Amino acid sequence: MEFFLITPEFDERPIYITGNFNGWNPKEVKYQMKELDEGEYYIKIDDEFLPKKIEYKFTKGGWEHVELDQYGNITHNRVALLSQEKAEDRVEKWRYNWGPFKNEFFPIVELIDKEFYIPQLDKTRKVWALLPYNYYKSQKHYPVLYLQDAQNLFNEGSKFGNWEIDKKLSILAEYQRGDIIVIAIEHGDDDRISEFVFQNPKLTKNAEGKKYIRFVTDTLKPFIDAKYRTLKDRENTGIGGSSLGALISIYGGFLYPEVYSKLMLFSPSLWVEPKNNFPVIGFQHQFETKVYLYGGKKEGSQLVRRIKGFERSMKRWEKQGMFAFELRESINEEGKHQEFYWSQEFPKAIEWLYFDQKEIPAEVVADFTNAKTRKK
Repeated sequence: MEFFLITPEFDERPIYITGNFNGWNPKEVKYQMKELDEGEYYIKIDDEFLPKKIEYKFTKGGWEHVELDQYGNITHNRVALLSQEKAEDRVEKWRYNWGPFKNEFFPIVELIDKEFYIPQLDKTRKVWALLPYNYYKSQKHYPVLYLQDAQNLFNEGSKFGNWEIDKKLSILAEYQRGDIIVIAIEHGDDDRISEFVFQNPKLTKNAEGKKYIRFVTDTLKPFIDAKYRTLKDRENTGIGGSSLGALISIYGGFLYPEVYSKLMLFSPSLWVEPKNNFPVIGFQHQFETKVYLYGGKKEGSQLVRRIKGFERSMKRWEKQGMFAFELRESINEEGKHQEFYWSQEFPKAIEWLYFDQKEIPAEVVADFTNAKTRKK
């Protein structure tokens, strides 16, 4: 069958066709379209690879670069019958790095306390909540994700950039995948290393990681569960971060598996534990735990190797009856140790951890009743 595409929004990104014939892989090389002329594309797919009813979309290399309608809204899946022999389509606009972002879907950002007391450390810390855009118009209870390093998650002005999770949560909400509360905890600046590691004399003489993770688990979580409409059980509770923030999240997930069932680990600082000697507590039954593990090949020659070693340790812990892991590994060939790359990964991780999807789902029906053209 032949597919023809015209798009007036032309740039250098290649165009792919994806659908129910390739598992909705948005960047499969064999389905890259041939450029016939500026803004005109073509591909022929052998009939043997296509179902009788074909559902498909066009992307420019990922769901963060998927097609949109003329108003910048999500489009329904395209449908063609194999018997047609030819399909002719037009795409007016495209996403670029998940944008455009719609104001009406942005999360409600609340500063819980600019000096939240941490009794385990006898310190205070700024803590934020990002609530679904319609939180105060519903009676729903929501799953929760506890994220480290709030300074780099959504506020402008960080010298390292930020994940822009407020924007990414708006995209998830637009796709009806925004029913989640994110609790963002600011790090302790000069105390960040000591608070995010366990015993490691080479890094710090005053490792306070155990105290910090006790704060998140024993102090902050009960407070959040009392203040907001949360789903309190482990199945709806996750923890995560990047770099050292991912490392302390590993500690938290392994020490408190009865609390956390989901770990979002971006570029974890596994060099701190080169032999993966994490404190794993044995229980009478295995805890089923989902782990989204991301790394970039350009972060350093050892990161991917360490990730593979960590995965082997996970298998060992499974054989010992401690955990039953469900792992999603994501390795970015171009990824660097930077917030930009973690920002791109964040929606995919949320999708998989909390909504059992690989990425932003191609087949989801958008909330067209709320769709508007305002952008941010």
